[in-house]
Amino acid sequence: MTAGSFPETAGRAGVPFDGKGLLDVLGVAAVVIDARGRIVLWSPQSEALFGYRADEALGRYVAQLIVDAEHREEAMRLFGEVLHGGTTWAGTFPVRLKDGTTRAVEFRNMRLTDDLGGLFALGIAADRALVERIETGLALSDRLVSQSPIGLAVLDTDLRYVLVNPALERINGIPAALHLGRRIADMLPRVDAVELEAALRTVLDTGTPLLDHPTSGRTPADPEHEHAWSVSFYRLDGPEGRVLGVAASVIDVTEQHDADAEADRSRRRLALVAEASARVGTTLEVDRTADELAGVVVPELADIAAVDVLDSVLALRRPGAPEAGPELFRALAVKASGPTEALPAADPPGAVAMYGADRLVTRCVHTGLPVLVAHVAPGDLSRIARSPEAAEQLRRAGVHSYLAVPLIARGEVLGALDLKRDRNPLPFDGDDVLLATELAARAAVSIDNARWYQSVRNSAVTLQRSLLPGKPPERAGLEVAARYQPAQASSEVGGDWYDVIALPDDKTALVVGDVMGSGIDAAATMGRLRTATCAFADLDLSPAQVLRHLDRITAGLEHYIATCLFAVHDPRLGRIRIANAGHLPPVRIPAEGPAELVRLSTGVPLGVGGGTFRTARVPFRPGDVLVLYTDGLVETRHEAIDDRLAVLVGLLDKARGPLEETCDMLLQALRRPGAQDDVALLVARSTA
Repeated sequence: MTAGSFPETAGRAGVPFDGKGLLDVLGVAAVVIDARGRIVLWSPQSEALFGYRADEALGRYVAQLIVDAEHREEAMRLFGEVLHGGTTWAGTFPVRLKDGTTRAVEFRNMRLTDDLGGLFALGIAADRALVERIETGLALSDRLVSQSPIGLAVLDTDLRYVLVNPALERINGIPAALHLGRRIADMLPRVDAVELEAALRTVLDTGTPLLDHPTSGRTPADPEHEHAWSVSFYRLDGPEGRVLGVAASVIDVTEQHDADAEADRSRRRLALVAEASARVGTTLEVDRTADELAGVVVPELADIAAVDVLDSVLALRRPGAPEAGPELFRALAVKASGPTEALPAADPPGAVAMYGADRLVTRCVHTGLPVLVAHVAPGDLSRIARSPEAAEQLRRAGVHSYLAVPLIARGEVLGALDLKRDRNPLPFDGDDVLLATELAARAAVSIDNARWYQSVRNSAVTLQRSLLPGKPPERAGLEVAARYQPAQASSEVGGDWYDVIALPDDKTALVVGDVMGSGIDAAATMGRLRTATCAFADLDLSPAQVLRHLDRITAGLEHYIATCLFAVHDPRLGRIRIANAGHLPPVRIPAEGPAELVRLSTGVPLGVGGGTFRTARVPFRPGDVLVLYTDGLVETRHEAIDDRLAVLVGLLDKARGPLEETCDMLLQALRRPGAQDDVALLVARSTA
């Protein structure tokens, strides 16, 4: 280190050295004086230092040549002590240069004896100012190295330590003396010595410094904790380009590294929360919401994730979580970051499993608190898995960390988010608990909304279907198929209905209607209208008369209005009589000929009051088909109704098969995902 630092320091002091050695930099002069005080040897450096050529100095009395008169007595005394007393003298003495100026020169004087017993005095001299500058530089270098808070080391070309400063002693936890002559791997087995020595070798070979290179590991100074360091390597070059070794600086950046790592984790966690906000709860479906939650946490938070909900919660019969006892869970979703034996150990979606009170997931839902097993021991697996076989699968998969957090919405525990790690080597920690709890809380609200939506929707559909007729009755001369499909994007009860009413003389009334609005009141209105329609149809009134009676009834039903098509088929006359109250026109498909909309006189909707209804007679011969429908089949927000009706007619023009297939084809072709309205569809074919 000092040999490499010395010329650099001298260079900073303004002394050029151009690759020369230390003596060259100092310009050390050698002068030999005989016993009479005459100069007998004058080195080239003496000429540079004092200004006299050798031919000008040799044979001259040294005191007369380079010492002023005022200093000659002192010079002669010192000369006598060295020559006759045999002492060595070192110090600074003023000398006179050839140009007449005086310079302080650092001397080292000693006595020499030749083979004949002659006495001589050897004087080694250098410019005092230059010596002081170099001494200052060396002292500064030594202080910088010894007192620097940065670890510093010098390694030779075999990458063995030759210098270690106190800061590096503290970093490594090993005295400097024990480093000397040994390699990095010998001293620090818990760092990546292979990678570091490869980098050092590259610096030695190329001369290009390596700056701020990150590395990490553990040293005897703190063997229990991982540290991070920033290291820099510089090649040391001696005189004539000779490579002396490599200097290394080491800075402990563990705190900054940990802070950066924590900031990065925070960014990733915020990103995960944002992603969960966007991805979880996109639909009002319990299974889909659970699957979205599992998809978000894998693999960012866990290697295996399962979402399990209490079966009683899905059935809406749980007043609150008990404090003890087993629990029946229904698995909603399970995800894994890759193939693993831990996946079969989880309950598949849709499966129902009973977990005892000793299971961790049961404890999680009983207490409403997270359960963390940072380091899973063999005995823990039996409390995590549903069975001994599943516990063995988890063991073989290498599950080493476990976390369960409750799904809580509106103060009710719905189930648990179950997380495991087998690939990620890090255990779950407190930050993971907070993140999982946050994600579970957000998802729980969506799951709760979805389960209530599904419950209300199921009730609505059940009510609606209970108000509709069952399978259409078989009628003479008529084949009938019908469908009812509830709205896909609403939990409200709709007001669409259809009916097939048996009349005397083999006649049949075909009815399709739509109460505007939704909700229980709309369903109740629909039920009343259907009942009234059946009663009026049985009086053998014309379709127009039936609609007039229904109009008067609807006008008194809390401002509800409805559209309705009422048709009566008479197989003996081969025709259908139809009246329309504000409804979309039916489609007739002749046995021979293209499908067409039936042009009718469209009266006002039922409930408006004062409307005029007319009965139209439409041919309906054997093989002809009549299609009655509500607006939910054809209306959309972005397409004109005329265009949609044209599509309907086009589809029916090609539908010449069984009526059941025609119903399914129309619903599949015309219904849009997330449809906002329900649909009633009635298709009849004349058979006589």
